[in-house]
Amino acid sequence: MSSLADIPPVVLVLAGNDPSGGAGLCADTQAITALGAHPAPVITVVTVQDTRDAYAIEPVTTKLVVDQAEAVLADLPVAAIKLGLLGTPDICRAVAELLARHPAIPVVIDPVLFAAGGAALAEAAVVDHYLEQLLPRATLLTPNAQESRRLAPAATTPEARGRALLARGAAWVLVKGGDEDTPEVHDLLLGGDGYARRFTAPRLAGSFHGSGCTLAAAIAARLAHGDAVPAAVTAAQAAMRVWLAAGWQLGRGQRIPARRAR
Repeated sequence: MSSLADIPPVVLVLAGNDPSGGAGLCADTQAITALGAHPAPVITVVTVQDTRDAYAIEPVTTKLVVDQAEAVLADLPVAAIKLGLLGTPDICRAVAELLARHPAIPVVIDPVLFAAGGAALAEAAVVDHYLEQLLPRATLLTPNAQESRRLAPAATTPEARGRALLARGAAWVLVKGGDEDTPEVHDLLLGGDGYARRFTAPRLAGSFHGSGCTLAAAIAARLAHGDAVPAAVTAAQAAMRVWLAAGWQLGRGQRIPARRAR
C-alpha cells in the first residue's frame, strides 16, 4: 500500500493532440510524469501535424472539453492546471469560466497560437479572449517571442511585452526567446513589484518540436509539488536543458526533447 508521500500531485492539462508525439498532450504528459506528478489530459483540439508543421486542426466540442475537465476536477485532487492549444473563442470562453469556478488552483497558460513551422493554430479572435478572459486567471503566462508580440503588439522589447501582459492580469509572465535568432536563448521571468529574472542558455543546434509545451508542463508539475513560481520556473529550466541536450531526431523536421526522469 502506498504512503501519502508516494502519491503524486495531479496536473490537469487542457491541450491539443499532436499525432507525432512531439508537442501537445503527449509532450505535457511526458514532462509532468518525468517530474513526478500525475497528468490528467483533456483533449481540446485534434491536429494533423508532424515534426515539420501543422496542417489541420479540428476542435472538440466545447461541452466535451468542459465535461472532460469537470469529471477530473470532481474526482481527483488537482494541484495545478496547464493550458495549451485551445483553438477557438468558444473553448477559450468556456475554459475561462471553468477556471473561475476553481480559483484556488494555480494555472500555467501556454498561449499556443502558431505551430513551430509557422502555421496558425488558433482563430484570430482567440487573442482577444486570452487578453480579456484568460490572462486574469493566469498564475503564469508562458508566451514565446512570436506569441508575446501578437499579444502585446505595441510593446517593443521582451520586458515591455511582459509588463504589458502583467498589466492585463497575469500574476507572472515568462517571455521565452527560443524562437528568436540569437546566439543564446534568453527567457525573462517577470512578476509584480518590478521582479525580473533572466534565464540564459547556449542555443543548441537545430530546433525542437514541443519545447514550449514541455517547459510550461514542467513548470505546472513543480507548482503542483508546492513550489513558488520562481522556484518552479528554475527547476523546469534545469530539466529542459537536460531534455533538449538529449533530444532525438525521430522525424524529418525538428528534434523532440527527451522528456525522461533524471
